[in-house]
Amino acid sequence: MSIPRLYLDQPLEAGREVPATSGQAHYLGSVMRRAPGDAVLLFNGRDGEWEGRIAAIRKDRCTLAPERLARPQAPQADTRLLVAALKRDAMEWVVEKATELGIGLIQPVLTRRSVADRVNTTRLAAIAQEAAEQCERLGLPRVEPARPLPAVLDAWDGIPLLVGAERRESPSLGRVAQGMHAPWAWLVGPEGGFERVELDDLARRAFVSTASLGPRILRAETAAVAGLALLQALAGDWDDQPISIGDRALGSSARAGT
Repeated sequence: MSIPRLYLDQPLEAGREVPATSGQAHYLGSVMRRAPGDAVLLFNGRDGEWEGRIAAIRKDRCTLAPERLARPQAPQADTRLLVAALKRDAMEWVVEKATELGIGLIQPVLTRRSVADRVNTTRLAAIAQEAAEQCERLGLPRVEPARPLPAVLDAWDGIPLLVGAERRESPSLGRVAQGMHAPWAWLVGPEGGFERVELDDLARRAFVSTASLGPRILRAETAAVAGLALLQALAGDWDDQPISIGDRALGSSARAGT
């Protein structure tokens, strides 16, 4: 039987019971059919992952008891995704996959050809939380409100920003990423690509490098995830030792209601 894994924005320590949200209580009691004494896994992005149990549960109320630290908190590499605002389903899919890939910050940007002019940050943050619960991350990515691309670039802190470009003269992303280490960021434009004025603005920024993802034109969501996977493999945390989960059930489908 899979063990529900829940994110709680509260301190976790042995002997200190913490309340679940009403959505989590509903999920544990009505969906998962859990009862007092049943096992849970808890994390908050600061105190590591804890093995615990359900101390009490009733309708939309639940108290959880952390008991033993299972995994200490690991530092989160500074890896970022900047992606032009996409249609809702595509944007939600990108956030889910970026979370699974371990990205630390997700910044939607508004470009001249963006197909959406607003982003539901609250909804995207909930999707990121659910994905983090399922993929055994120890923390959540930060999902920022959508901002115009020039404003994001003007406030940039100088870490390398790799930009997916369709121009043939751009080197491959694999070549650009060789020898790199975090921090880094990956920027993907909208369907139809960046306009020339945006490309010229990017080219003037000392922290920007353009890179190609091959001979085919990719959808924006495909380019976002393909680029992140390559960067994590060559310049991210995929060389670390895999997490030891012992007898823990794989494929936990814990979901925190929102």
